[in-house]
Amino acid sequence: MFKGIEFANPGFFWLLIFIPLMIAWYIWRAQKLQGSLSISVVRGFSVSQKSLLPKLRHLGIILRSLALIAMIIALARPQSALSWQNSTTEGIDIVIASDISGSMLAEDFQPNRLEAGKNIAIDFIKNRPDDRIGLVIFSGESFTQCPLTIDHDVLINLFKDIKNGMVNDGTAIGMGLATAVNRLKDSEAKSKVIILLTDGSNNGGSIPPITAAEIAKQFNIRVYTVGIGTKGFAPYPVQTPAGVQYQKIPVDVDEVTLSKIANITGGKYFRATDNEKLKSIYEQIDKLEKAKIDVTSFHKKTECFLPFAVLALFFLLSEFIVRNTLLKGALT
Repeated sequence: MFKGIEFANPGFFWLLIFIPLMIAWYIWRAQKLQGSLSISVVRGFSVSQKSLLPKLRHLGIILRSLALIAMIIALARPQSALSWQNSTTEGIDIVIASDISGSMLAEDFQPNRLEAGKNIAIDFIKNRPDDRIGLVIFSGESFTQCPLTIDHDVLINLFKDIKNGMVNDGTAIGMGLATAVNRLKDSEAKSKVIILLTDGSNNGGSIPPITAAEIAKQFNIRVYTVGIGTKGFAPYPVQTPAGVQYQKIPVDVDEVTLSKIANITGGKYFRATDNEKLKSIYEQIDKLEKAKIDVTSFHKKTECFLPFAVLALFFLLSEFIVRNTLLKGALT
């Protein structure tokens, strides 16, 4: 009703129904008091055109109505409402460790495993604006593509730039995980998380995956592992003199090792067999790793009924003065 105003007793506004009833009674009473008189000349009864009396004869009912309205508003106890809140976020640090080996070009995902993983991970990043997120890539070797950052625009641009061939081919899962752990070990975040995505089995690197998982556990880092690839065989593009030809390659996801990594670190293992399943996995991880937000609310209310009470008194006094001076003896 009023901007920035709340009413402690809004039920009193039902009394406003008496305003039209009072006006209706006033009109009915005025009509009942009217009469008729036949005379030959009305000159003696005429009122000077300069007189304000005809214009003021309804002033009494107007002032009484305004007084009642102001009184009802005062009874409803208007209050100015001022509120604000302080919020603190217990941050989560996340590193995405992505396999970029040659097998990630298989097209059982659209357009292929690597691009599907990039696009869905970017959507995940956009939905977590309050978290620091970093990116590690691995194939036969591993390196940090982007350290932990809150500047997600930079992270997304670097994510888009990754492609197969940036490092020697292979699948060094242990090295990829160890590099991600190294990025998180000194973090003071309340929760430290690695999302490890791969489509194969460890076949390179100097650190076994289980050893890297044990190191992650020592630093209280939780690892969610994602095995990506359909069941059985997947179409793989091969460049030939006649153009791109497709071969069927076996899908070789080491689910046993990925499950062990997740179990050791208190995470969870997921298997993605298509784009929608991979998107669903990221949504599940998003729900599992929500930052805790402590919100303290403050409310301040100030009573504002006094001006309306004073206004009601003013209208009543004005009506009393007008009725006993200007309108004294007149029909009201």
